[in-house]
Amino acid sequence: MNQGAIRRIAVALTGLVAVTVLGTVGYLALGFTFLEALYQTVTTVATVGFREVRPLSPVGQVFTILLIVVGVGVVLYNLSVIFEALTEGHLRENLERRRMDKRIEALRGHVIVCGYGRVGRAAQEQFLASGLDVVVVDIDPAVVTGMTDGLYLVGNVTDDAVLRRAGIEHARALLAALETDADTVYVTLSARALRSDLVIVARARTTASAEKMIMAGATHAVNPERIGGRRLAVFALQPDVAEFLDVVMHEESLDFRIQQIPVEAGSALEGRALADLGLRGHAGALVLALRSAAGHPLVPNPAASTVVPAGAVLIALGTAEEMGALMALGRAGG
Repeated sequence: MNQGAIRRIAVALTGLVAVTVLGTVGYLALGFTFLEALYQTVTTVATVGFREVRPLSPVGQVFTILLIVVGVGVVLYNLSVIFEALTEGHLRENLERRRMDKRIEALRGHVIVCGYGRVGRAAQEQFLASGLDVVVVDIDPAVVTGMTDGLYLVGNVTDDAVLRRAGIEHARALLAALETDADTVYVTLSARALRSDLVIVARARTTASAEKMIMAGATHAVNPERIGGRRLAVFALQPDVAEFLDVVMHEESLDFRIQQIPVEAGSALEGRALADLGLRGHAGALVLALRSAAGHPLVPNPAASTVVPAGAVLIALGTAEEMGALMALGRAGG
């Protein structure tokens, strides 16, 4: 209950006490005993319809009329304030939850972030910066209800129903970053059972658990501590290389970026050698690596004679405009 509601309740109760005191004092002045005056005041204000304790003089009748008008108004105000305070928060919360559920149902190609700790929060920020829709799921209401960006659900992601509410059928990827590796493995198993083609990235705390997550169906298992240690070492040994990669991957103000370009069947890239494509001239992008098919290793700096098959993925460097042109070439009919 917020402070405003508490203040309104305090004001309403103060008004009710004041009316009760005023009525009691008034009936005392009319010759009632204290108990009679208090009883007469309460029954009058509550409008229960009991008879007068004593016959009322014309002055007493006028006083009672005024007490009824003021007292009933105060009682009704008290009831409305208390009812509003009890229901307002839940009603607003329920309406907001329904609006958010409808927005989640309408999402297509979004990312589900399971666990809103340090890793999950950093990943969500990166996804939002990339222009993606994100649904965060966490079991702790206090963790997610203060979010200002993105959509969220409160629930246990080990429950398939919660994953369905998060729109797993239409998601492009799921990031599992839960508190324990056991929960992350369980979520990975559940998500893979629901969607065989979903990209699942799992946060692993140890190398051994990373292997289990891959076996459970994760597309990638990442150990943030290990990656962080490697980056620290690279910054120490090759700071310029590390800074370049960091800026290209994460600096929003820089126009250049590294991006993967899928090659669809029937596209202008399919079945042609890189030398014949002349990508630097047509799109302006620089091809850094190529993966010929899913599961195949990345080939860095591919030879100009390399033929690009359908289903391949190009890793390219260029501006947003150049990436857009290259993406168009990789689409069927592009």
